[in-house]
Amino acid sequence: MKIPSPPSLELAPIGNCSIAALVDADARILWSCFPRLDGDPVFCAMMNGLEGGAAPEEDGGFADILIDDFERSEQHYRRNSAVLVTTLHDAHGQAVEIIDFAPRFRHLGRYHRPTTLIRIIRPAAGTPRLKIRMRPRHSYGAGVPETTRGSNHIRYVGPDRALRLTTDAPISYVLEETQFVLEHPLHLIFGADESLTAPIAATAEHFLEQTDAYWREFVRYLALPYEWQDAVIRAAITLKLCSYEETGAIVAALTTSVPEAPHSLRNWDYRFCWLRDAYFVVLALNRLGATQTMESYLHYITDVVASSDNGYLQPLFSISLKANLKEYEVEGLRGYRGMGPVRVGNGAHTQVQNDSYGAVVLASAQAFFDRRLEQPGTESLYERLELLGEQAVQLWNKPDAGLWEFRNREHVHTFSAVMCWAACDRLSKIGGALGLDERAVRWRREADTMRKVILEEAYDKDRGTFVDAFGGNNLDASLLLLHELGFVSPDDPMFLGTVRAVEEHLLFGDHLKRYHAADDFGVPEVAFTVCTFWYVDALAATGRREEARALFERLLAARNRVGVLSEDIDLTDGALWGNFPQTYSMVGLINSAMKLSKSWEEAF
Repeated sequence: MKIPSPPSLELAPIGNCSIAALVDADARILWSCFPRLDGDPVFCAMMNGLEGGAAPEEDGGFADILIDDFERSEQHYRRNSAVLVTTLHDAHGQAVEIIDFAPRFRHLGRYHRPTTLIRIIRPAAGTPRLKIRMRPRHSYGAGVPETTRGSNHIRYVGPDRALRLTTDAPISYVLEETQFVLEHPLHLIFGADESLTAPIAATAEHFLEQTDAYWREFVRYLALPYEWQDAVIRAAITLKLCSYEETGAIVAALTTSVPEAPHSLRNWDYRFCWLRDAYFVVLALNRLGATQTMESYLHYITDVVASSDNGYLQPLFSISLKANLKEYEVEGLRGYRGMGPVRVGNGAHTQVQNDSYGAVVLASAQAFFDRRLEQPGTESLYERLELLGEQAVQLWNKPDAGLWEFRNREHVHTFSAVMCWAACDRLSKIGGALGLDERAVRWRREADTMRKVILEEAYDKDRGTFVDAFGGNNLDASLLLLHELGFVSPDDPMFLGTVRAVEEHLLFGDHLKRYHAADDFGVPEVAFTVCTFWYVDALAATGRREEARALFERLLAARNRVGVLSEDIDLTDGALWGNFPQTYSMVGLINSAMKLSKSWEEAF
């Protein structure tokens, strides 16, 4: 049997917009939360490791297939799909193929997306010997469920729920983890404690066919660039897997507490929806033509706006709009590679982050100008957005924690001020489109007032660069977005100088730090992946297109073996760190590819 390797982020996500799972190169399911993306992790072994090695065998929180005399594995997604295929080879030329997916397809006029993971095990060569291990946990790794068996199922009973494995594999072999010879395909259906009313094999195979067809259809209608199509397709599917269709929310990542750098204590729960991501996610979805996902996300944002108290916004919400995301540490998990703590909830929800007002208005503006949407923006929505504008007017020059969510200090951050400006700027444009001329003039006046002061307070004339905070002298990568937001033009000498300054202070090899000044935990050690994509976009916008293309290609090489990125990249060895998969990173890839690709006309 193969000795399990230490956890890494060489993981492949599967899911169906209700639940998701992360599978390693050897077909071990190491992370999956039930009954939704932010739920209790039934499989949590990736967060229960030991430094320098895997978790001991007695630790659970995984599902795997162990082949006798294991030699090597291969893994890939089916073409244009979220269906994952792993082949395990033994030392005697025999092999087993494992197909993992979460069912998703059209059924009775809606999407069927049950809280179910399906695993199909097929002999690929010879008759390999293997064992099936199912070791779910509950209460964030602290609890082992009781098991009861039926003729074709095993129930795993915890304090809050029961889960069921329905299978045509020998139940005794699964329960006792007995090794046996695989002579024909076997099917494992794991999920809600509900009886299956159809044949096991036929159900699993039908769900596989329909799910694979769904993903191929999803990809078929994407507006892809001419170049880098495979990379963009994988990024788009991954972005879709991070969406929770019931409400339209899109989480920042599927995991909690993967540290940003080894032993950094920068371990946060990212299974929530950050409002600042809204504009950039909508931008990516719009460029892809993924209008259904985009419209669902806009509905979620509209619900956030509707629930706000006089326009006040906290920075993040749960996927079901829960506002109180109290942060605490769990004791049942040691952490990724033993680097705890493992945190649930996120204390940033109580912070003042003034950029959120601009992010929500920027995202919502799509509803007023995109004729494809079934529910276009209305004057009623505009009135609600104006409440956010009023908050922006009050707060644009007030200290906040900023987009980097500093926990122990506040400044008047340039990015937050510019995002408040953007809120007023877009409200003016929306007002004009609705024929509300007086309100459009009012918001233009507010935006112009803000812009004048920002140019005075956030621009260092002696150094020729914008700085991260009013009257400050540090830089951060968000300054590269000033042209993207329309605050300055890309050929403005102030922006060109800012790009040069960011290169000098934040660029390390091929990767960009978000900032270099010490924060609550010291000086950041790793590159923040989306920031490098922002730099790529800034290079392209300022006429350095060939440099941008070359750097973009090198960034693609930093992805893991299945084409997915986490939040951070180690500057010394290129290892992936931070929560995974990181929505922001995949969005950055999509947006950069769309900007840099040759047009279809140029290609032919």
